Amino acid sequence: MAGLQHHKVAMDPAFVRLNNMQVNRYKYFRWTPRTGFLTTLYVFVIPGIVGYIGWKWDGAWDLRAKRRGDLLAER
Repeated sequence: MAGLQHHKVAMDPAFVRLNNMQVNRYKYFRWTPRTGFLTTLYVFVIPGIVGYIGWKWDGAWDLRAKRRGDLLAER
């Protein structure tokens, strides 16, 4: 049973080409202005914005041991 093929239906050539393209994508990558912009955006800008928001709002809310009528805001 070691050599038994389990593909009962023919493979779709479009899916085979798509899989080959995704597997070999790193071979055909080129730095363009668009890829440079997107890399900068996803590596620096978005994490920086999320970090700034987290730093700015750190300690603004206290959700522990609150009873009815207590305020959530600490500031």
